[in-house]
Amino acid sequence: MIISRTPHRISFFGGGTDYPSWYLEHGGKVLGVAIDKYCYISCRILPPFFEHKHRVLYSKIEMVRDFDEIQHPSVRETLKYLNVRHGVEIHHDGDIPAKSGMGSSSAFTVGLLKVLYALDGKIIDKESLYREAIHLEQHIIRENVGSQDQVWAACGGLNTIEFLQNGQIVIDPIIMSEKNLRRFEESFMLVFTGISRNASEIAHEQILNLPKKKAELSTMRALVDEAEKILVSGTGDFGDFGRLLNETWKLKRTLSSQISNSEIDTIYETGIRNGAVGGKLLGAGGGGFMVFYVEPENQSRVIQALDRYILIPFQFDFSGSEIIVYNPSYTSRKGR
Repeated sequence: MIISRTPHRISFFGGGTDYPSWYLEHGGKVLGVAIDKYCYISCRILPPFFEHKHRVLYSKIEMVRDFDEIQHPSVRETLKYLNVRHGVEIHHDGDIPAKSGMGSSSAFTVGLLKVLYALDGKIIDKESLYREAIHLEQHIIRENVGSQDQVWAACGGLNTIEFLQNGQIVIDPIIMSEKNLRRFEESFMLVFTGISRNASEIAHEQILNLPKKKAELSTMRALVDEAEKILVSGTGDFGDFGRLLNETWKLKRTLSSQISNSEIDTIYETGIRNGAVGGKLLGAGGGGFMVFYVEPENQSRVIQALDRYILIPFQFDFSGSEIIVYNPSYTSRKGR
């Protein structure tokens, strides 16, 4: 049995500029962080005693004899991409629900690649891991996804990620003192709206709108640099970071008609009225999680005001995708 653990992420600034259709022409940059809410994928060689050759467990249970019968697109295409020849059992567990704006689909693909390489006795480096996940999602599965989620899933950390016009990806960790990092980390609240949605469908409209939203996306890209300056200033005063979140949320809402709705607007306005400095909905929009910047002394008011919603405590993750259990079977060693 081999188990991978892969973090989800919070994207603070620059979302939308990580779509290839944008950054290959204009360049893009994002700022965000991986958190200690994880996608776990366990995998083992399936003994040849069953009618089925592969068993896949997630929100469904699939038992099939051939890759092409697998309904889960990431599992099907990743197994085919790696040319896995033996039967496998794959089991997914997650700390947060799917379709919630935290990069869950990319965390799944990254974690699956990580565990399948390990099952074959191989180590994949972080850059190869996120590049292969991007290739699978964008070019093979053809999901409407950007290129930031895969990087945080593979690498973890509090970073800026720059997407160059030549396709290169540059990761720049944000350096802060331990005291300021903890202060910054403790100033966020994560709220689950209770609404799940298909991110690819919402992102499709946003991608179609990109040519008409050059001014908005350019401003969102510029906010990344402003936010980064606040973090590395060394003052430990992050209130302006929260105010910039409010600005980027206003801009993000204009990118697609599906990003917000009346309930999301109510949640956001309630948080702001009760002490939050700023915030934004995570991911493509339409539902999922909302993050607020709230000074610690005001957080009890926000908790009380949003008590009908689930608030998720979290810490930052700096490890990225890892193999946390490695116990390869004799069958897998013999079958290589």
